[in-house]
Amino acid sequence: MTQSSLFVRRVLISVFDKSNILKFAQSLIERGIQLLSTGGTAQVLADAGLPVFKISDYVNLPEIMDGRIKTLHYKIYAGILGRRGLDDAVMRQYNIQSIDMVVINFYSFSSLLKKNKICSEEEMLEYIDISGPSMVRAAAKNYRNVATVVDSDNYEKILDEINHRNGLISLKTRFHLAAKAFKYVAEYDNAIADYFDCQLENNRCVTTIDEDNYDALSHPFPKKLTFMNFKFIKKQDMCYGENPHQRAAFYIDTCEKQIGSIATAHQLQGKPLSYNNILDMDTALECVKMFDEPTCVIVKHTNPCGVATSNTISSAYVKAHQSDPISAFGGIIAFNRSLDKNTAQTIVNRQFVEAIVAPSIDRDCLSILSSKKNMRVLECGAWTLRKSDIDFRRINGGLLVQDHDVMTELQSLETVTIRQPTNEEIKDALFCWKIVKFVKSNAIVCGKNCQITGIGGGQMNRVHAVKIAVSFKEQGMLNVQGSVMASDAFFPFPDVIRIASEVGINCIIQPGGSIRDREIIKTADRYGISMIFTRIRHFRH
Repeated sequence: MTQSSLFVRRVLISVFDKSNILKFAQSLIERGIQLLSTGGTAQVLADAGLPVFKISDYVNLPEIMDGRIKTLHYKIYAGILGRRGLDDAVMRQYNIQSIDMVVINFYSFSSLLKKNKICSEEEMLEYIDISGPSMVRAAAKNYRNVATVVDSDNYEKILDEINHRNGLISLKTRFHLAAKAFKYVAEYDNAIADYFDCQLENNRCVTTIDEDNYDALSHPFPKKLTFMNFKFIKKQDMCYGENPHQRAAFYIDTCEKQIGSIATAHQLQGKPLSYNNILDMDTALECVKMFDEPTCVIVKHTNPCGVATSNTISSAYVKAHQSDPISAFGGIIAFNRSLDKNTAQTIVNRQFVEAIVAPSIDRDCLSILSSKKNMRVLECGAWTLRKSDIDFRRINGGLLVQDHDVMTELQSLETVTIRQPTNEEIKDALFCWKIVKFVKSNAIVCGKNCQITGIGGGQMNRVHAVKIAVSFKEQGMLNVQGSVMASDAFFPFPDVIRIASEVGINCIIQPGGSIRDREIIKTADRYGISMIFTRIRHFRH
């Protein structure tokens, strides 16, 4: 039977982390709720003057085997698993009392590895909790009749609900608590499994974990990671992270493989991929996917430095390399067409390359590319457009989670100036708009004839980004005159319009939305520049 609301009369408490447990237990006592507890927790509650029944007294069996056997008794599990209205008779027959809530947490196995430099195998095994996870699983399974609490952060919310609902906990709350409990046990079991996997990988059954093998056991990158609804499996450990002193690993999403991604690509030759290679290749590949025509994208330090579209891959590469040949040195090259022999030879003749990725690699290319044996060559396969999924980033003490920034189709571009853009300018504007999404903010992209003529990225103010983007001519590269300019966010002041006019920018595409939009539009009109608003921003931090 299912109870929409559970009346709490009896609570079992057994916690390693005793944060706020006294306040929580005191509030339960004040509502007339009976407390059952194991030895250590019971002592803490009793020392505080709270009435508590020891489980050993309730089951009439002392804690034995140095505490290994505390709650492994049928009266405990029957009290947790009993179905109200269905198992009442058998519970009365065997004098079993219903347990309405379990409050349980156990020692973090991962913390043991992190905190202890030397510990014996026996110590490791003793920290593997048996009854705790079993009681949590039992209570979570029977969430229709029992509330399961594994996190002290939930104490206050649970007390609020009990107090406002006159001792009742809703079915919805119990379901959410059960979901959290199952994840808690899964993470605990995964940490233990990773410890044993490490022993198997190193072909040893150790009796002590000494300084030499501690690093392997405490490695922060287990074989599997689970986050929200995502499940990742480790593809490889990296030689190092962004810098040689940082450890790193590469995981792939097992829930929904992104066909045509770096995660699923097949490496045909070259040195193993580095952490930075993967970041750059992902940027290059995701950027080149934006285009339908034959396109080449060259990336350096996660920023596109050369992009071009043409009638062939070979000419697209030549134009992309022309955009910024200095930055292209040691870069990552991505194509949205099969890499052919002519293009491969052109690349080898022109520049040093860290890696090349394409949906397919013509086999006669490999004999050419193999002359650069360290060059990484990856075949990623065909792709479909990326679905909206989740991005997340770690910060100190927290985690940021957001929807992935999917390139939104621009259904209605709004020309806000007197001068209307030409068809060629609209084409170049859309070309630049696709690229600016992949440049670090503040980002400016200039382009002409579907070829990058200047990029300014990662600047603290937009004026500097514009000045860098239009300075390519001074550096002996392409002439920006006659180009379209794309900005990832609005212009806060009209000064950038003046700079654009001085170098011959004819059209600007930007999100709009500045409080000075009217002044900026008037400035563009004064200089005869057409301006397109997208109403979409593409910051990339």
